[in-house]
Amino acid sequence: MLTLSGMADGSDTTLTTEQPEKETPAGLVTGIRSFAADHGGARAVIEYVGKRGARIVLVGTDGTWADQFADGTDVARAACVSAGVTVENEWERELMDQMRPSNDLWRSMARRTLSR
Repeated sequence: MLTLSGMADGSDTTLTTEQPEKETPAGLVTGIRSFAADHGGARAVIEYVGKRGARIVLVGTDGTWADQFADGTDVARAACVSAGVTVENEWERELMDQMRPSNDLWRSMARRTLSR
C-alpha cells in the first residue's frame, strides 16, 4: 500500500501557474495610432479568433475601417489603450452605421459571391 506523507487530508489548495505577461508589439501600437491619426480618430472592436489570437477592427471617424491582428485579446486591448483608441465592448448599431466599405471591398465581396 502506497501512502504519501506531508499532505493533509481534504487539502483544498489549487495548483496555479504564473503566466508571463505578454509584451505589446510596438509595431501594432504604431499601426493603430497611425490609422487613428489618418482618419480623424478611431474606435476599436476586439474579436477573439481562436488560436490565431485576436482581431482588432478599427473604425475611423470618417467611416474607413481596417483590421490588425494580435497574439491575444489582452495584447489587443493593451495596444489600443497605448495608442489612445477607445475599445467598444460589442458591435453597436451606431458604430456599424459609421462604417463605409470602399468600392474595392464591394468588388471583392461580389467576386466571392459570384464564384460560389
